[in-house]
Amino acid sequence: MEIVIIGTGNTATVLAHKLKKAGHHIVQVFGRDSMAASELAYELETDSTNYWNVVNREADIYILAVSDIAIEEVIKELHLPTSTIVHTAASVSKDVLKNATSHYGVFYPLQSLKKGVKELPDIPVIIDASDEVTFRELEELAFSISDKVVAGTDEQRVKLHLAAVFCNNFVNHIYALTANYCEKERIDFRLLLPLIEETAKRLQEISPAEAQTGPAIRNDRETIEKHLALLANYPSLQKLYALFTESIYGNR
Repeated sequence: MEIVIIGTGNTATVLAHKLKKAGHHIVQVFGRDSMAASELAYELETDSTNYWNVVNREADIYILAVSDIAIEEVIKELHLPTSTIVHTAASVSKDVLKNATSHYGVFYPLQSLKKGVKELPDIPVIIDASDEVTFRELEELAFSISDKVVAGTDEQRVKLHLAAVFCNNFVNHIYALTANYCEKERIDFRLLLPLIEETAKRLQEISPAEAQTGPAIRNDRETIEKHLALLANYPSLQKLYALFTESIYGNR
């Protein structure tokens, strides 16, 4: 398929590389920052622009990989009644695109995307569309870059996004707090990486509840009190420790 990428951030960059690797033709990159658009286009061996009046109008699909608040601004400039236009946002309705074209939808990559990564990640793709023909078109596109493709309504996508915030963003924040604690206490955070990897690996075989270990699930009060005492100089971490301990024990 011939595709125009609107955006130059993490999602735009990773998706564009995945699509190109799958054999699709990225005919153009649009970005408000001309340098960023030019840099991404160079990586993809294609053209770029930061002017709406020279956006390619002959592509099959236009992918809006921009921030949620920027989607409506883009639509004001992009009126392509016979082309397919999709956005990549979890929390924005597909119907925001209905005034730009009769063929529209959502192409939501359920993954933490970061440009510059050495290896392109596996990306489950959640799709939705205005009509059956567009849905099949997006399904074909999604299966070209992923073996995990499912349909998802506006309501289902936002719930998935919420779940993703808990298991990715919040968990990563815990890693950041832990790394900071390790640095201050002169402990090598990297020693914890095999533990983190093993915990994630177990979830391929058993449920998170079955994988739970540690003093909280055992109600090991002696260890819990010792840990809380060690955190006396870290009140924020101490509060989190107590909160998670109570939650783990209460949901055992």
